[in-house]
Amino acid sequence: MKPIENSTLGIVGLGLMGGAIARSVRNEGIIPRGAAGRILGCDLDGDTRAAARAGGVIDEGYASPESMLGRCDLIFLCLNPAALLEFMKTWMGAFRPGTLITDIAGIKGSIAAVMETALRDDLDFIPGHPMAGSEKGGYGNAEKCDFHGKNYILTPLKRNKDENLAYLKALIYRMGFSRITCTTPEEHDRKIAFTSQLCHVIAAALIACEDDREITRFGGGSFEDLTRIAMLNVPLWTELFRENRTELLRRIEQFEGSLEKIKRLITGEEKEELQEVLETIRDRRAAMG
Repeated sequence: MKPIENSTLGIVGLGLMGGAIARSVRNEGIIPRGAAGRILGCDLDGDTRAAARAGGVIDEGYASPESMLGRCDLIFLCLNPAALLEFMKTWMGAFRPGTLITDIAGIKGSIAAVMETALRDDLDFIPGHPMAGSEKGGYGNAEKCDFHGKNYILTPLKRNKDENLAYLKALIYRMGFSRITCTTPEEHDRKIAFTSQLCHVIAAALIACEDDREITRFGGGSFEDLTRIAMLNVPLWTELFRENRTELLRRIEQFEGSLEKIKRLITGEEKEELQEVLETIRDRRAAMG
């Protein structure tokens, strides 16, 4: 791979995350304006492409990937899981030989399985998941999506080249992420069901149990912190919940058991036991960092 500042980076999908990646690569000086490298963006929405170009975030915008993919050294696929797999099936032949491809999808098992077996031999695909985002989607909110200090997960395939993995890691760190975790697709999906998907389920369920539209008048921060993510991208999260249902349902049942235990202690007379449980929970959270 050539130095990133001399590379052509392509981003498919200039929504919240695609826009944030493009902005980061530009604003962090990784591929600055006027450099030998270029940032190309593909999005169906003409207004989005125009805004990204007008802001200097991308150098060129495309409505169709056909003529863009053959120019890129590195591609970020910023698509929902099903759309990503359909995109690769449709456009596999359009990539330049040697292209490094990565994604940002919130599940990894199904994507990794397909890419391990169906990818062209002269391409390299490293599944990834940046642990960053915002409850408000779309390119217009990309500037609010800050990568600094955030986690990034990679689930390398057996076929990945060591030099490409090192190259992608270096880019991720330059974008501001502070920690990269490499794991298996199965471990990713198992743990993300707890740290991300279950949290969205809880936030949605909390909002679903209250009809009072003015309840926020009584909020002091706790309610707002717990329910911010209930303002979710419905098609995306519906797909993520369904795709990872086995792990997510296991985590929901685990949470239900924990909630039932606390409920039982509140209902009964065991004040000291309730206090001990809450102290244990507090200390466990503190130890998690």
